[in-house]
Amino acid sequence: MNTPICDFVKRYQERDTLRLHMPGHKGRPFLGIEQMDLTEIAGADELYHPNGIIRESEENAAALFGAGRTVYSTEGSSLCIRAMVYLALLNGRSRGRKALILAGRNAHKAFLSAAALLDTQVEWLYPQKENSLISCNIDEQTLEHALDALPDLPAAVYITTPDYLGNLVDVRLLAAVCHRHGVPLLVDNAHGSYLRFLSKDRHPITLGADLCCDSAHKTLPVLTGGAYLHISKNAPDIFRSQADRAMALFASTSPSYLIMQSLDACNAYLADGYREKLAVLAERTAEMKGRLQKHGYAMVGDEPIKLTLMPKTFGYTGDELHRLLRMQNMEWEFSDPDFLTAMLTPSFTVEDMNRLETALLGVSRKKAIAAQPPALPHPQRVLSMREAAMASSREMPVDDALGRILADAHVGCPPCIPIIAWGERIDEDALRCFRYYGIDTCWVAEQNRCNNTT
Repeated sequence: MNTPICDFVKRYQERDTLRLHMPGHKGRPFLGIEQMDLTEIAGADELYHPNGIIRESEENAAALFGAGRTVYSTEGSSLCIRAMVYLALLNGRSRGRKALILAGRNAHKAFLSAAALLDTQVEWLYPQKENSLISCNIDEQTLEHALDALPDLPAAVYITTPDYLGNLVDVRLLAAVCHRHGVPLLVDNAHGSYLRFLSKDRHPITLGADLCCDSAHKTLPVLTGGAYLHISKNAPDIFRSQADRAMALFASTSPSYLIMQSLDACNAYLADGYREKLAVLAERTAEMKGRLQKHGYAMVGDEPIKLTLMPKTFGYTGDELHRLLRMQNMEWEFSDPDFLTAMLTPSFTVEDMNRLETALLGVSRKKAIAAQPPALPHPQRVLSMREAAMASSREMPVDDALGRILADAHVGCPPCIPIIAWGERIDEDALRCFRYYGIDTCWVAEQNRCNNTT
């Protein structure tokens, strides 16, 4: 597969052009990659108004992912999420619907910021069983009931799959429910770019999602910030016609050509033997998981190339085991009191896999920890997310915040999933979760500027 963006940059380097344009390094070494770092000069095309090499590269990506249209992001899936919400509202408005989205409660903070910016009402879908704020396993019956219970159809349904732990929601069943109701399905697939290339294609676009964002940099060999907005061939026309406008509304006018080159080069990588490499990795990962389970480790998650341990059964919290393994120069993707997560890719060698397994098998087992996470809060909404985000606010210790209205929370990334949403009242359940997950302070709306506060 050709790589038009990479080819253009290479030709530009070889011409030794006098660079009278941005960036300020003028292509001369500082970090060592400056010659490849360009801006939107003549011939380089323009992201979000593409009609040349970027458009060609995006079309290559769309063909690989089976999408009707694919748009590049150099600002991660966060940009794509905001664009998806905007497109859903545009489509909904064209059909006389309110700015309302039905969303899984484990939404990334970028979704909440999009709702605040676009003054969107969100009705939450809660999981039936999980206590972890990271997971929200919604089945078709739950979704059907939630849609039927709404007085008006929403502009869209929004879910996150895979989640940070590697759990996969059945997108095909949820898409069928959405489409029976005439509602588009939006999927935050940030962790699942590779799903398209498994022996059994499990990518959301294949399974019926209308819009989907992939963080290419999370599981593919793409520089940090590289992401895709995928639009289904069967999605409403407005999604394709307004996609560039939606991305440009929230994006920088100075996109990274280094990131775009990595997205472009990744097309050739995916087209040339990636499926076979992925199949080998999935088999090796499954074998390693089996040996670790036999040794006594408990696990969670459906993803074939993600390893998520529940180390309390082995006598450690996720954070404790992470600290122990850091002493062996191992930095994991994510840990909290309950979980420890590693993200594997075909770039992970057999030697890497052996080193990981040896380290885990060498941990001394201790008495199991019985403590479980607190129940997820179902707080009262007092203000819209926009009202709360724009309200006069102040930071205070969470122990002093009972009864106050959340204006923002200190949520680390990973997993960047707020315990409660902006505009919701902080209740006892929320406080328990704040304390459990180590959140010491939060921002609350000023009481004298806000109605209905205590």
